Amino acid sequence: MPVGLELLIADCKRNDTKAQAQIYKLFAAKFFGVCLKYSGNYAEAQDNLQDGFLIIFNKIDQFNFKGSFEGWAKRIMINNALQKYRGVRFLQIVNEDLAEEEPVEIEAENVSLDYLIGIIQELPERYRLVFNLYVLDGYSHKEIAEMLEITTGTTKSNLARARMILKEKIDIHTGKKTVPSAK
Repeated sequence: MPVGLELLIADCKRNDTKAQAQIYKLFAAKFFGVCLKYSGNYAEAQDNLQDGFLIIFNKIDQFNFKGSFEGWAKRIMINNALQKYRGVRFLQIVNEDLAEEEPVEIEAENVSLDYLIGIIQELPERYRLVFNLYVLDGYSHKEIAEMLEITTGTTKSNLARARMILKEKIDIHTGKKTVPSAK
């Protein structure tokens, strides 16, 4: 860890508002991206960012310089953004029969990053949350289940459904599949 960051953290532990402002300035843009992944819209992401930093500064005494500060703080941001989803009924699904679901391979070489981000944001919340946690942030199904207070079967099913939706949208976008015409 850079010495400057260690000093800023030490100053934050003494409630130095200038050090807190520096930490905010260093990490706000990166953490806003994290908040956007787990929020329903831009305004909600802004609120989650502010709330997350308040939690970080309130809990900074718990950071013991083992591991990276950024990783520790990112986990707080994610947990804060997910807090409102824990135990929410829309995350539950009735059918957890995964035997019928085949793995979905998404071919996205000819698709822009902006398009991918857009279609991920369009996923239903339950699918978007699990997709982001598993694919983009590398959490295991067990960790996701604990974070969202759902079963691992539900996380696996939500991930499979998210991938199917994304694959269909990409296939339509790239011309591999056409949109059914309305009759």
